[in-house]
Amino acid sequence: MPQERPPVMVNGVQYRWPERPVVVVIIDGGDPAYIQQFLREGAIPNIARFMKEGFAVVADGTVPSFTCPNNMSIVTGTPASKHGISGNFYLDTATGEAVVMTGPELLRGDTVLKGFADAGARVVAITAKDKLRKQLGKGLDVSRGNVCFSSEKASSTTMAEHGIDNALAFVGQPQPDMYSMELSLFVLDAGIKLLEAGHRDLMFLSLTDYVQHKYAPGEAEARRFYQELDRRFGRLAELGAVVALTADHGMNDKSTPEGKPNVIWLQDILDAKFGEADTKVICPITDAFVAHHGALGGFVRVWCRGKSTPAQVIEAIRGLPGLESVLDKETACRLHDLPADREGDVVVIAEANVCVGASAKDHDLSGLEGHRLRTHGGVSEAKVPIIINAPLNDDYRLRGGAAILKSWQLFDFAINGTAR
Repeated sequence: MPQERPPVMVNGVQYRWPERPVVVVIIDGGDPAYIQQFLREGAIPNIARFMKEGFAVVADGTVPSFTCPNNMSIVTGTPASKHGISGNFYLDTATGEAVVMTGPELLRGDTVLKGFADAGARVVAITAKDKLRKQLGKGLDVSRGNVCFSSEKASSTTMAEHGIDNALAFVGQPQPDMYSMELSLFVLDAGIKLLEAGHRDLMFLSLTDYVQHKYAPGEAEARRFYQELDRRFGRLAELGAVVALTADHGMNDKSTPEGKPNVIWLQDILDAKFGEADTKVICPITDAFVAHHGALGGFVRVWCRGKSTPAQVIEAIRGLPGLESVLDKETACRLHDLPADREGDVVVIAEANVCVGASAKDHDLSGLEGHRLRTHGGVSEAKVPIIINAPLNDDYRLRGGAAILKSWQLFDFAINGTAR
């Protein structure tokens, strides 16, 4: 598109019209440790080249360090306090029921994708898990040549709903399994195919963290996965794109020396102290696919639903070994930039090697057999890489060095920061 096109304003940020295609990739679970490990091994030459010739830094992601809050922060260019998505689940206090936070009606504000699409850009959003698709595609008019689908549901895409008929046939691959690296690789292959076919403006490609949950940096399958990612990143760059890489969250081993999940069963502890049904623990990592983490993460919320007060709950659990912080609602929202109307009465964040669950009887850990528990959610998993394959202009280079970046600034840096 010509440079004289007017800028696009989204959620208070003014974006220049991209001078060449911009592709933002979310490496789900892409802890900086993986990049560091495979750089040392020389296994990811394209990423190494991006870092040398472009821009690279470790940034702060959104806490809780889960998929939905971070993807929405990045795609809106705002913190969770603005866009409202603060987990995969939250408690609807009006009904007392846990609510999945993937509905587009829960997302506040517009996405950068919609802003550019409305201005006439050709926009693509592809996610591995379908849970993200509707929020990523909020307000995106697929009848105008835009595309939004998931590799999970690639076998059933339609022009009317997704902007593409039969994505499997278009990519030329079989339907990938949900618990496989191929689910992520399909996202990238589809993005490459669409870029080759002429979608030349803006792409958002979001992967899944199956591999990182299962394999630590240095393990053979993790290495193979990153080598496959690296090859595809190189192809995107060959096609002339500004390639901007980040992660939604990191990943840590949260197992005992014996290999068992290192869990604080918080609901059981609170029930013993205050009685059953007095408090409600919500694990906001929960989604439809929990085999690789058992719905266990480093961040949980507690709602007081009986006689106990937030202050009493905090006093009862603050000294538990393995907890990094126990915060009241106001403090949690201020420290982590969260929406108060969707926050619990008490926020509990674990240390790097510990996870927090609700009640032991409510978590199915059978999918973890034979593997150490690797998961995320806390502050310890909120450091993420930002890597852009193009050098920044003087203004953004100064901004990038003056303070710790937030991952939700990625579109700003990838679009405005690479403009000459």
